[in-house]
Amino acid sequence: MNQLKEIYEMLYSLYGPQGWWPLLELSNDRHINITKSGSLKGYHPGDYSYPKTEAQKLEICIGAVLTQNTSWLQAEKALKALKINNLINIDSLIKADSVKTKELIRPAGYFNQKYERLILLAKFLKAHKGTPERDALLSIKGIGPETADSILLYAFRVPSFVVDAYTRRIVQGLGLVVEKSTYDEIKKIFEDSLKKDYKTYQEYHALLVEHAKRHYKRGDSIENCPLFQRFNKKHLLKSNHR
Repeated sequence: MNQLKEIYEMLYSLYGPQGWWPLLELSNDRHINITKSGSLKGYHPGDYSYPKTEAQKLEICIGAVLTQNTSWLQAEKALKALKINNLINIDSLIKADSVKTKELIRPAGYFNQKYERLILLAKFLKAHKGTPERDALLSIKGIGPETADSILLYAFRVPSFVVDAYTRRIVQGLGLVVEKSTYDEIKKIFEDSLKKDYKTYQEYHALLVEHAKRHYKRGDSIENCPLFQRFNKKHLLKSNHR
């Protein structure tokens, strides 16, 4: 078994299914405490049938833009404001007053930039029915690799692995990649090691986030990370010579 598969199995055994992407509709009737890190709303662990509607699909796409360079908590505030104003709808979002929409998404930060990106993305989705190509998403101003892969993986169930800062921090700490590794190089390492399955990709990304929140906060020692203790080659070498 390759190392990335072993890491996935260890994380899954530690934390179980994560149920990403969180959806506002589920936040209203679910309050699930699935991890020790706190109560999580809007998640659906073990249920891979989402998104079930076009509105949920669009919500994920919008959320992927809003969460750029901010926490999900702040992105969710903006998302809720859009939903209350019936703007999680492509036509309504495109036609809505720009000043009002910018104010609604202000909690997510960089609201001028994000407004522009949301409108460009909405127009793209309106013009391109069905599952978009990754390169086409990347051609949209402000849609980078992480956002494009999040949209593909969670909104369209395309097995396109998402690499975020948490992922980079963990695999770099384990010595699996070097500091200068690019996004696409890290993405390729995961995709070459795993079968192309959107459920596995969804869980793996979410599990890495959960693990990083527990063991990779500022001030945490990487040597206390259970993955580091088990998989880091330098650490194992040092332990064997004690």
